[in-house]
Amino acid sequence: MVILIGAVLLLVLAVLGLAHWYLWRRLVRDTTRGPGPARTLGTVFFVAAPLLMLAAFAGSRTLPFGVLRVMAWPGYLWAAVLLYLLLAVAVGELLRPLLFRVMRGRYGREGEGAAPVAATEGAPAGARGAAKDAVTAGDPAPPAPAPAPVSGPAPDPGPAPVSGPDTAEGPAPAPASEPAREGAPRPGPSRRLFVSRIVGGAAGAVALGTVGHGAYGVLRGPRLKHVTIPLAKLPRSAHGFRIAVVSDIHLGPILGHAHTRRIVDTINGAQPDAVAVVGDLVDGSVAELGHAAQPLSGLRARHGAYFVTGNHEYYSGADEWIDEVRELGLRPLENARVELPGFDLAGVNDISGEDHHAAPDYEKALGDRDQARAAVLMAHQPVMIHEAVKHHVDLQLSGHTHGGQLFPGNLLARAANPTVAGLDHYGDTTLYVTRGAGAWGPPVRVGAPSDITVVTLAAKSA
Repeated sequence: MVILIGAVLLLVLAVLGLAHWYLWRRLVRDTTRGPGPARTLGTVFFVAAPLLMLAAFAGSRTLPFGVLRVMAWPGYLWAAVLLYLLLAVAVGELLRPLLFRVMRGRYGREGEGAAPVAATEGAPAGARGAAKDAVTAGDPAPPAPAPAPVSGPAPDPGPAPVSGPDTAEGPAPAPASEPAREGAPRPGPSRRLFVSRIVGGAAGAVALGTVGHGAYGVLRGPRLKHVTIPLAKLPRSAHGFRIAVVSDIHLGPILGHAHTRRIVDTINGAQPDAVAVVGDLVDGSVAELGHAAQPLSGLRARHGAYFVTGNHEYYSGADEWIDEVRELGLRPLENARVELPGFDLAGVNDISGEDHHAAPDYEKALGDRDQARAAVLMAHQPVMIHEAVKHHVDLQLSGHTHGGQLFPGNLLARAANPTVAGLDHYGDTTLYVTRGAGAWGPPVRVGAPSDITVVTLAAKSA
């Protein structure tokens, strides 16, 4: 098992290394003329950024919380930027041939720029113009005209030439390191360099814009959604009962006290009859995040607020957090249920509790209930729907998926979950999956905006 985990880690590191090398090649090497300050800075960045990213993810359980808070912002955000840079540069690869065609008439062949200075230096004005025109057209420069014969005695050739760098054909060209004369044209960028800069600049703008918009969506707080779900067993007296469903708040080194306050204000503004917190409240211990969770004590609902564990609670000290949320006024449903007007509200521990002697127990939560009453089950992961169907649950409320969080993550989430977001039906059981109110890792959502859902229960006979 250890060998397998080690092999997977090496594979992940190899893929990350290859991805960064590819981006460095396209965004740094191909967009600079050669060694210099720009290429050096770009290289340093593409070494430091992945190290910060790895430190942020790997240090979530090892680094002091204060250090993690400093490293989390650049490390997590770079993970999101990396994803969209790769996608944007990959699209740019498809556009390169088109850009080369468009630029063919404006830029010379590979490596060409302005006319060489040495080829026209010292020639008559007409010859220089002809040579420039010839180079621009892609043809060789015309030969210089032969000197006209002079009648009379031959002129004294003067002293014999001194051996050295000069030859009989004229002075040798200046060394490459000698600066060009004032006013001489500087070579322009080659077509390949120009196209690389266009593609790289566009890819960077798209990636940064996408991540910036996605981060704004998370940091401004979740928006309310409203869903009406009819239940066959719900009596008319309970018609219109409203449950505020919130999941995946993910308090941690980035999302803290202010994030919780926004969530509580949004829920209280909806004036629900009950609140269901469906797991993954935190990414850290009570000592680190107790203050961040404090605003939950301000939740207001006529029939109370309820909590079930998610998988991240078991990474963060589930027993301590269960005690903490109880102190904050929420009622933990640890494989338990409570009777509310017209229906039973039950909760089961997350599947991850199996490794912590706290496995989900559907019999304990639902086994001895009155089958004539409607049952609403709080269960963190959508995959728990199959057990809910076996136990004749009418409605399961879940989270966990984040709706994919970062497109195209929704495709991966769909492969691992029966439902990624929204309503679905399994036999006589309805499943509702919220996209969650926070974010794990990068505080960014793309294509999966955060939400708090007000579920309104409806009696079919109403």
